Amino acid sequence: MSADVERHNSKMAKKKAARDKIMATKTEEKGLIIVHTGKGKGKSSSAFGMIFRCIAHGMPTAVVQFIKGGMGTGERDLITQNFSDLCQFYTMGEGFTWETQDKSRDIEMAQAAWAKAKELIADETNRMVLLDEINIALRYDYVDVAEVVSFLKEHKPPMTHVVLTGRNAKEELIEVADLVTEMELIKHPFRSGVKAQAGVEF
Repeated sequence: MSADVERHNSKMAKKKAARDKIMATKTEEKGLIIVHTGKGKGKSSSAFGMIFRCIAHGMPTAVVQFIKGGMGTGERDLITQNFSDLCQFYTMGEGFTWETQDKSRDIEMAQAAWAKAKELIADETNRMVLLDEINIALRYDYVDVAEVVSFLKEHKPPMTHVVLTGRNAKEELIEVADLVTEMELIKHPFRSGVKAQAGVEF
């Protein structure tokens, strides 16, 4: 064995020992408040990845879509056609605000989505609830962020994970969250004239 390989193996062994020591201290389990925000692509995609993980583990889940609704999506079709026994799916929005051009209707739909979300979160049989694009509803004050934060703090069951997606997450939500990821936009094909495509965007 060369000296270089020996040095590498020794270094990795030390890393593993240090990592194992850290992992031994991580013993708590709890339901997390998870926020995916930022201008980059992948917020909902990542959240649905976690929903599919839960489904694979046989865990009951639920999805409430606050904005999307004007078009079909692959994840919705896959879940409703194959996993409706493990994932309740509610598309409550009617499209993005610039498409509906009806603020009062948007507020009404967002409030209905939040009412459904509260019902699903309070049901402790649901191990994960995804509130897709709720940050957009919060940004436009269609739903009160103080009410959302208060509900999550006071009524979320201890072992239920709640995932909240969308750009411009409010500071109050970020503060109460256990895990926050900001997707950073570096490059996007839309800027080069490439339209949204099945399998990538929906």
